[in-house]
Amino acid sequence: MNLKLNILSAILGISFLYGNAVAADIKIGIAAALTGNAAQYGLPIRQGLELAAAEINVRGGVNGNRLELIIEDEQGKKEEGINVFKKLIFQNKVMMLFGPTLSNSAQASDPVAQTAKVVVFGTSNTADGITSIGDYVFRNSVTERDILPITLKIAAQNTGLKKVAVIYGNDDIFTKSGYDNFKKALRDLKIPVATTETFAKGDVSFKPQLTNIRASNPDAVVLSALVAEGAPIMVQARQLGITLPFIGGNGMNSPRVFELAKGNSDNLWVGSPWSVESPAPENKRFIAAYLKAHGTMPDQFAAQAYDAMYIAAQALKTIKLTGKLETDRKALRDALPATQWNGATGPFKFRRIVGRNGKPAGYDAVQTAIVMVTQANRYVIKN
Repeated sequence: MNLKLNILSAILGISFLYGNAVAADIKIGIAAALTGNAAQYGLPIRQGLELAAAEINVRGGVNGNRLELIIEDEQGKKEEGINVFKKLIFQNKVMMLFGPTLSNSAQASDPVAQTAKVVVFGTSNTADGITSIGDYVFRNSVTERDILPITLKIAAQNTGLKKVAVIYGNDDIFTKSGYDNFKKALRDLKIPVATTETFAKGDVSFKPQLTNIRASNPDAVVLSALVAEGAPIMVQARQLGITLPFIGGNGMNSPRVFELAKGNSDNLWVGSPWSVESPAPENKRFIAAYLKAHGTMPDQFAAQAYDAMYIAAQALKTIKLTGKLETDRKALRDALPATQWNGATGPFKFRRIVGRNGKPAGYDAVQTAIVMVTQANRYVIKN
């Protein structure tokens, strides 16, 4: 891991400082899906976290303490997420955790961190209910509940849609949460639903559902899916002559859609706090650094992970480390809620949410949504 960060530092054109400049290591655990279907999100997350840590370290670390990243592959699976969390917390004795990649995994593994009183920071979990697990659970990934109503409103204004068809994955907490929030937003906007279809993770043929959608004669298709199923749905829809706009959630905001859907990826509407087209200086700097380090353009998930590391570092700067892990973990948890940051994804702060028992629980993100539509293999800002 140290070698990886040193390589990134060399790419950035700066060397690590040793000796008195960097006094100790702060162990940061990262649980990301580095293999399997969810790796299309997990790998950019890892790269965003590594890039930020490298930048922080070459500037002297956090109050002279170097960030040491301990990275584990949770494979996008609940069981692996739980196992990885236990290893990072109890064996590696990390100060805090980033991850896991998918909301499904977070729902299963975040209680491990909450029980152990270790901060867990999600950078890609957007389903309802994650931060209600407890007061050690944070995320800077803006929820579907916050993003989808704005995405629908802007898409409706630009396309003039009067009614929609809905298709969603009914066996995943993220896609089911997306459907629930789409359903509420459609009701609030008084947009009728012509038909509702479902699919399961791993499905490869969607023509029966799409045939029903075509027969319902909608003006747009609302899609709650991860890109592994979402992109083929778009391809098969175009093959059936469905040229309507698609309106997607967080899972469809990935350049992978251009690879998987190829020439069928146009007219997909998505919302996010981040866009590669954002002209903000902080975003331009991030994109340039990411390109230099990795040779590819970043995506939303890399940007959110990059900002998350800086948010955590800002909180760490405000506490005095004692060397007693339990004490330092609690001090970080107490410092994070007031932390604000202006990074690649724009101005950021936390808001506390109410948990399942009606009492204050964890912390969600407060950020402004950017609504985009795909055109010629690009996400073009529309609001």
